[in-house]
Amino acid sequence: MISSALPPIGTPGQPWGPADVAQWRARQVRRRSYADEVLAAIERLRPRFDVLPYGEVVYGPERYPLLALRNGDWRGDLPGVLVTGGVHGYETSGVHGALRFLERHAQAYAGRANLLVVPCVSPWAYERIHRWNHDAIDPNRSFREPSPAQESAALMRLVAPLRGQFAAHVDLHETTDTDESEFRPALAARDGKPFEPGSIPDGFYLVDDTENPQPAFQQAIIDAVEPITHIAPADAQGRLIGTPAVARGVVRYPLRALGLCASVTGARYTTTTEVYPDSPRATPEQCDAAQAAAVCAAIDFVLAQR
Repeated sequence: MISSALPPIGTPGQPWGPADVAQWRARQVRRRSYADEVLAAIERLRPRFDVLPYGEVVYGPERYPLLALRNGDWRGDLPGVLVTGGVHGYETSGVHGALRFLERHAQAYAGRANLLVVPCVSPWAYERIHRWNHDAIDPNRSFREPSPAQESAALMRLVAPLRGQFAAHVDLHETTDTDESEFRPALAARDGKPFEPGSIPDGFYLVDDTENPQPAFQQAIIDAVEPITHIAPADAQGRLIGTPAVARGVVRYPLRALGLCASVTGARYTTTTEVYPDSPRATPEQCDAAQAAAVCAAIDFVLAQR
């Protein structure tokens, strides 16, 4: 990220080169522990779930094991649901909301759905509370072949043998105030483009798929989350995050064209949640609970269609 307290990285109007990326990387500080906060939580869940190693992120001497959890045997007669968190490592409730779902809710779906949960896709970024990975790449624009991001490539390898077996995929995210104050300016600088100020929606919203819209599915999630945290209203132009709202608290992006995580399974029902943790009306507890509620609502919707 670019801080006003430090000199800018790179030359204005020119994309970053390797030296600029190295300078940016040198500014990143480890602020929390993936091992203590994520791997330890997964270890506590091991008696109740199958823990599946699916790769390792390696950056120089740093090695991060990648783990997924599954609720028992995968049965061909049950719908599959993928839950992903921490694709952007700084989006804390995505990680802890996925863990909360596993701890408090997942066992209720035993024998009813095949659940595969990846709580933290991007551990290096989780530790540094950042959007990008070690190479200044956004994993959530990298779900394509060949992927430039280790984190995205590993998740695609995990999912590939199961494509066609997923009914739904819920990708847990946040939209924070630092998106506007730090990450978007850094993106503009990295790509040699002018920064164009935007706005941050005040509340929870969802991203549906332009190529496969599922309005009833999105609405079911909005209805489940609203008692926990407020839904973001559209701005005066009828937009959320600069995109036209297609329903209350819902926008649509072309998931596959943008290389977004929610496109990775090819499932019929997909959504990207966007919690707003910086609201004075939302606590960390509410944010985690909203993410878990979104997952439950998605699974309940899928089961109701059977």
